Amino acid sequence: MSAPPQSAELPKGYEPHSVEGRWYEFWDRQGFFHAEPDPTRESYCITIPPPNVTGELHMGHALQHSIHDAILRWKRMKGFNTLCVPGTDHAGIGTQRLVERALASEGLNKYDLGREKFLERMWDWTEQYGGTILKQLRTLGCTYDWRRTRFTLDDGYVKAVLQSFVDYYDRGWIYRGTRITNWCPSCQTALSDLEVEYEEVAGHLWHLRYPFTDGNGFVVVATTRPETMLGDTGVAIHPKDPRHEGEAGRTVTLPLMNREIPVVADGQLVDPEFGSGAVKITPAHDPNDYEAGVRNDLEQITVIGKDGAMTENAGIYAGLDRYEARKRVVADLEAQGLLDHIDDYTHAVGHCERCKTVIEPLLTEQW
Repeated sequence: MSAPPQSAELPKGYEPHSVEGRWYEFWDRQGFFHAEPDPTRESYCITIPPPNVTGELHMGHALQHSIHDAILRWKRMKGFNTLCVPGTDHAGIGTQRLVERALASEGLNKYDLGREKFLERMWDWTEQYGGTILKQLRTLGCTYDWRRTRFTLDDGYVKAVLQSFVDYYDRGWIYRGTRITNWCPSCQTALSDLEVEYEEVAGHLWHLRYPFTDGNGFVVVATTRPETMLGDTGVAIHPKDPRHEGEAGRTVTLPLMNREIPVVADGQLVDPEFGSGAVKITPAHDPNDYEAGVRNDLEQITVIGKDGAMTENAGIYAGLDRYEARKRVVADLEAQGLLDHIDDYTHAVGHCERCKTVIEPLLTEQW
């Protein structure tokens, strides 16, 4: 075994480009990062959190992998049989968004290409940036076992995930049901809470009158999204609020939809110090309302679809964009004398971190 040739004269300053690349290649060629099972030594094995193939590494990755590699080198020096498995993550939705953006710059979209051609572009992107990421990790000096590099869509990984999923289902550890998710009408996907960016937006708080079905008065509820009232299936009051004494158990007629819905006492949902002390419940379009609906056995009615347009359940407003429906609903309530008043109101609105579209809390089927 021979080391790379050395220069007879040392440079005045450290020149990493002339040193690090050839030494790293030498280490890798000699197999210093590769590990095989060895019962005579204690093992130390980790898998890196696979970077998404949505672009190139950033400073956060550099910090993270510097820590990983420092620990790996320390373990090797301690005599452990040390293995680090590198890899990349397909990041399906994020990658799709970037590929679609690249297509848009060419005046194309995924429908112009068709499924097969679009998948080819996705794989091209993955190979380009996945390869770049692995090169960057090498440039950082990460002592990972490159012979064991994996990708989250490798056949073996996919089969293992499916096998585990079926096994968990057979054991009763996972099940399917409807839950409120953060839905992006543009990306057409559910988002985790971490993928939603909240921005302070100047809007309005509309106060609406819901008449009691028996004709004796009305209850006032407030909302920042009047279009969702079409899917209301209940009104909540606080059980200890004297303003609403005796109202629990009565019913109101939902304006515009002429649907009879109950008034329920729910101390978890209602803050008696806020507004009128009465809250509309739309279980299919708000996470807190969803929980209140479950507690009070209320129907779940979806009135906004995954495309951001009103569904057939929205009656005469079906097919309208959610914001156009908002204007129409407010105008119709005002015409019927059911718009009590409007306040200016600044509140945090969730946006998709990828495309900046305002997210829509929707009832979707989840595992």
